[in-house]
Amino acid sequence: MITGVFRMRVWAPVGVLTSLAYCVHQRKAALAEPQEADRRNPVDRNLLELKMVQVVFRHGARSPLQPLPLEQSQQVEWNPQLLEVPSQTQFDYTVTDLAGGPKPHSPFDSEYHETTLKGGMFAGQLTKVGMQQMFALGERLRKSYVEDIPFLSPTFNPLEVSVRSTNINRNLESTRCLLAGLFQRQKEGPIIIHTDEASSEVLYPNSQNCWSMRQRTRGRRQTASLQPGISEDLKKVMEVMGIGSSDGVDFLILLDNVAAEQVHSLPSCPALKRFAWMIEQRAVDTALYILQREDRESIQLAVGPFLHILENNLLKAVDPATPPSKIRKLYLFAAHDVTLMPLLMALGIFDHRWPPFAVDLTMELYQHQESKEWFVRLCYHGEEQVPKGCPEGLCPLDKFLNTMSAYTLSPEKYHRLCSQAQVIELVSGE
Repeated sequence: MITGVFRMRVWAPVGVLTSLAYCVHQRKAALAEPQEADRRNPVDRNLLELKMVQVVFRHGARSPLQPLPLEQSQQVEWNPQLLEVPSQTQFDYTVTDLAGGPKPHSPFDSEYHETTLKGGMFAGQLTKVGMQQMFALGERLRKSYVEDIPFLSPTFNPLEVSVRSTNINRNLESTRCLLAGLFQRQKEGPIIIHTDEASSEVLYPNSQNCWSMRQRTRGRRQTASLQPGISEDLKKVMEVMGIGSSDGVDFLILLDNVAAEQVHSLPSCPALKRFAWMIEQRAVDTALYILQREDRESIQLAVGPFLHILENNLLKAVDPATPPSKIRKLYLFAAHDVTLMPLLMALGIFDHRWPPFAVDLTMELYQHQESKEWFVRLCYHGEEQVPKGCPEGLCPLDKFLNTMSAYTLSPEKYHRLCSQAQVIELVSGE
C-alpha cells in the first residue's frame, strides 16, 4: 500500500505471417479468431519455447505505514534490529531515472521518515523478514528459469534483464534481494534499476498525476467506511480495541498493521488477531469501493499505462523486425499491492484476497516450435491462472491481448482521459 494512493481493440491471431501485422498495421482493430479455434486440440507444451518473462511483484514485509492510535503500552515495538541485512541478500546496484540520469527525489520516503514507530523504526521500512522473502522469490525464479529451463544465464546479464521499480526505498531494496537470490550475487555487468519521478509514475495508481482519477476517488475512502456491512464491522472492531470514531481509522489502516505484525510474529493487540480475517475481507471491500471495480474507466486510469508497458513488451518480442538489442528475456517490475489489485481485476483473476508481501504475477511468452503460434501463460503466487477470455491457462496471444486491450491506455490516451474532467470543469466554470 502507498500513502495517499488509492476503444477496445480486437487482436488477430499471431502466427508466422500475422506477427508482422502488429506493427505494420499499428495495432488496428481486426476480426476475432473464428470460433473453430476454441475447439482446437490441446497444445503440446513440450513443443513450446519460452521467449520472454515479465514479473510484477510486491515488495517484501515492512513496518506499517501508520501506527494505530492505541495506548503506548498496547503498541507493538518496532526494534531497529528487525532491519538487519542478511549477508546473502547483499548485491550492488545503481538507481537511475528512466533516461539513465540521476535518481529522482522520493517524496514518499521523506514522508515515511516523518513517522517514527514505537521502538525507533520509521514507517514503511523493509525488514530482514522482507529481505528474506524477496531472496526466496529470487531463488524460486532461478529454479524456474535457470535450473529447470536454461532460459536465463546463471549470472546477471544486463543484456538479458530489465529492471524497473517505483522510487521507494523498500521496493529498491526488495529488488536487490530478489536479484541476489535469482543470480546468487553473480553478475557480468552493472545492475541498473530504473525508476521514475513520483509525479509521472505509472507503476501504481497515480491520482496526483491524474485529475480524473483524483475526482473519481475524492472522498471515497471516507465514505467507504459508511457503506453497509463495512460500517457495522468497523464499529465492532474499533469498540473492542478502544479506538474512537474520530481517530480516522479504517480497514485499510487496520490491515496494514495486522499484516505487518503477523508476518514478523510480533505480539499484536488480541482484537487484531481475533478479527484478522474480517479485517482483510473488509479492507478488500473498501479497496473495491474506492477503485469502483465495475467502472472500466476507473481500472484503466489505475493500471492502463502499466498494462500498455506490458503489452508493448509482448508486441516487441513477437515482431521479427525488433532488433535483439531492444528486447530482454526478463522484465522485472517492483510494484505494490495497490498495483496488483487492479491489475488482477483487469486480467480477470482477482481472488478477493489482499496481495501479500513478496507476491508475484508472472507473464510468460511462448512460441510453438512447429506452428509458430504464440501463447501466454499467467501465474500468480506461483499458481497458473486462466485469464478472462482465455480457454485455459495456456492462452493464445491474440485472446490474451484482447483481454488486456479493454484496459490498456497509451500515454496519449491516458493523459487525455486524465485531463478530461478538468477540461469539462474549466469549461463549465467559464
